[in-house]
Amino acid sequence: QVRLVESGGGLVQAGGSLRLSCLASGLTFSSTPMGWFRQAPGKERKKEREFVAAIDWKGRDTYYSDSVEGRFTMSRDNAKNTVYLEMNSLKPEDTAVYYCAPDPALIVASGRFSSWGQGTQVTVSS
Repeated sequence: QVRLVESGGGLVQAGGSLRLSCLASGLTFSSTPMGWFRQAPGKERKKEREFVAAIDWKGRDTYYSDSVEGRFTMSRDNAKNTVYLEMNSLKPEDTAVYYCAPDPALIVASGRFSSWGQGTQVTVSS
């Protein structure tokens, strides 16, 4: 069973930085693409997760949504079964609960994933 544990969120002023981590288990992590998604406040949790970033299984290729391109950097450590999201130049509109997930392309295409973790809250004050 896939288990995902996100951490590293917090309250930060606009322009600040945070580094999120996600520890994954129950999957062949080193051969699985991983992604970050986020859900902004006020939106119904089951339907409104937004794709943020993805990384291939080697950690060589990364992909970002237009809204975070150039500010966020995703990386992974296959020896630790962990992915990271370095977030710089944070904006109030980045405020959301952030989640990691395997096979992000499949989630974006199908809209379905049943093993979300608890997420980590990021709040950016203006």
